[in-house]
Amino acid sequence: MNKKSTPSARLSALVTGRNVLVAESKALKIAAAGLDENFSRVAALIRVATGKVVVAGLGKSGLVAQSIAATLCSLGTPAVFMHAGEAAHGDIGVVQNGDVVIFVSKSGATPELIRLCAPVRALGAKLVALTGNLRSPLAGEADALLAAVVDREADPLDLAPTSSAVVALALGHALAVALAQARGFTEEDFARTHPSGQLGRNLSLRVADVMHALTEISVMAPGDKMRDVVVAMTRRPHGAACVVDKRGILAGIITDGDIRRALQKHDDIRPMTAADVMTANPVRVTPETLLGDALRLMEDRPSQISVLPVADTGGHCLGLLRLHDIYQH
Repeated sequence: MNKKSTPSARLSALVTGRNVLVAESKALKIAAAGLDENFSRVAALIRVATGKVVVAGLGKSGLVAQSIAATLCSLGTPAVFMHAGEAAHGDIGVVQNGDVVIFVSKSGATPELIRLCAPVRALGAKLVALTGNLRSPLAGEADALLAAVVDREADPLDLAPTSSAVVALALGHALAVALAQARGFTEEDFARTHPSGQLGRNLSLRVADVMHALTEISVMAPGDKMRDVVVAMTRRPHGAACVVDKRGILAGIITDGDIRRALQKHDDIRPMTAADVMTANPVRVTPETLLGDALRLMEDRPSQISVLPVADTGGHCLGLLRLHDIYQH
């Protein structure tokens, strides 16, 4: 039977949690201060390499290696993960002449990695050791070093790879970002490496790609009665109706929230017109606006909005964009 959490137990957990975060942040500060020409040497080694980056490790270091490889790929440096235990059984075939291989090991003495040093060199690849022990066998075999040295781990026993894992991962991130910056990696490049992700979607798609056209939404005239507005918005539930004048110019927008606020102020809104309730001259976007820019326009404000009218530069209403449309995959 589970014991109920007492206030003292919850407080103890909170204190421990904070101590771990403080210890790990301290380890990162020390690592940042100690970053030297070795980091530049590794970055240069990868920049001039004719092949890819192969990141290998075992256990928790293997998980860190997987994440580093993924981040490198994300920021434009081709990389793959190689499982240290499987490498000697054929997976080392992923290593080719011109590659740079990064071995991740806190101790620098992982037997599975040590045994791979000679085969990696025989395949024509350069070897980088990302390790917490600069006097280790792995460090001695490497062409370049990334120092993930920590004074102690964040757990009270100083055993679990906590601070060391955070520092190793952060070094991998720092390397990926430095390489991306050196290569002039742009938002457009990022979009190409994230075609299905929300970030790539925001950078590559435009409002015109996801908006609802006038034929799909509720479009009202300023003089239309609110009863007709409510009926139209019920039939086409997009969360808003665009109010358009005779020339097709956007005059305003009526959202579900506008209707609720009107009902709070008036006993009967049926005799009222769309012009009485609408938000005049609303925030809007053009069809050419990137989704990321539209998202910032909707969210980076004191009061967030969930729908935006779409209009051309002349003010002609073209449709409606919902927050849901931006996040829809």
